[in-house]
Amino acid sequence: MQPLDLNQTQAIPEVQDKSLFASLRVRDYRYLWLGMLGSAFAMNMQMIAQGWLVYEMTSSAIQLTWVTLSFMLPQVIFSLFGGVLADRINKKPVIGWAPIINGLASLFLAMIIFSGEVTFWHFISIGALNGTVMALSIPARTAFIPEIVGEQLIFNAMAFNTAAWNLSRILGPALAGFMIALFAAGDTTSSFGVGLVFLVLSLLYFMSGVSVLLIQHSGRPSSQARKSPWQDTLEGLRYVTGSARVGGLILLSILPFLFGLSINTLLPAFNTDVLHAGPDTLGLLMTGMGLGAILGSLVLAKLSSLKKKGYWVILTGAFWGLAVVGFGTTSQFLVAMLFIGLVGFISAINMSMNRSLVQLQVQQNMRGRIMSIDLMSHGLMPLGVLPIGYIAEEYGIQAGLITSGIVLFCSSLLLGYLTKAVRQIDTGY
Repeated sequence: MQPLDLNQTQAIPEVQDKSLFASLRVRDYRYLWLGMLGSAFAMNMQMIAQGWLVYEMTSSAIQLTWVTLSFMLPQVIFSLFGGVLADRINKKPVIGWAPIINGLASLFLAMIIFSGEVTFWHFISIGALNGTVMALSIPARTAFIPEIVGEQLIFNAMAFNTAAWNLSRILGPALAGFMIALFAAGDTTSSFGVGLVFLVLSLLYFMSGVSVLLIQHSGRPSSQARKSPWQDTLEGLRYVTGSARVGGLILLSILPFLFGLSINTLLPAFNTDVLHAGPDTLGLLMTGMGLGAILGSLVLAKLSSLKKKGYWVILTGAFWGLAVVGFGTTSQFLVAMLFIGLVGFISAINMSMNRSLVQLQVQQNMRGRIMSIDLMSHGLMPLGVLPIGYIAEEYGIQAGLITSGIVLFCSSLLLGYLTKAVRQIDTGY
């Protein structure tokens, strides 16, 4: 393990804190977490606003899928470069500029929406820009966490990272749905409320960027880069393919992004076509998912000493699939809320535990690149979303969701059986 420099260890507690809020007691992590919270609020509000307007404009589940793809595909293309950046230069400016760029793009889109000239392609282009910015900055943000809090607090910190995202699911979608419904005044074709949502989320992005300025750590790389960026990228890829544990964990993290997150993409269509409800109900469904997820995050924050974590990663992936199946079979709002809350609870535990285990398997000077490979693999989401979107278009939204859940359940158990190295992971340290 590469030693941390003095600047990077100042905020790490000398005595391990095992309390629920241990990582949030680290000053720099608090500011990093607040920045994450602001960006997460913005992204969840954007998901509801653009999903609602795009579906009202097109009445097409496949068009919703393409908007999602515009955001995900850049992660395949640019995330490896983001990982190289994270391991070669100071992480703080990379993390700070990213939300500011997202804020400017969202402000621009808000102005277009207010003008009444917005088209489907505006959402595609802004989605591609925001996806590119994420690909370049998320590896640095994720690799920054263990430098700030230390390895003993990784599970706690990653759980609160997930909690920030899911707290935004509780309030962000409800706020976005309420704003759209309020200013639409019964006119479902009105875009004024969507424009206001984009105006608010642009401000949230700007606040997220400012919070990074309060971080004292620069996030300097642990060693001077002596190879070319291309050689650094190849080194990261060889590291993953040569490690049965890291490679297996990344493969297990891909499956939910292929088939578990179809529920996010198809939710606006499910809300309209199956529940026959409006934007406020769509916001409540997203809130239900966020409530379940934040409960899952808080549970994981206390489970750093949990044993047989490898088995838990495999089983939570399979149960995630079953929860999606349950959601897809219902047409009742209260039952849908129950299942979507369960999806949120299981997914929070699965994703945070997987990413924490990956970080604990690699050296500090490799974390940016490994996290970028992890992020790039999540950009493979189109391989699952496109066929599921096609099934939803041809056979109905519920058929698409049920198919997605069954595939996730079966593939998680099969891959878990094939990855012995992952099953052997105990506490992860």
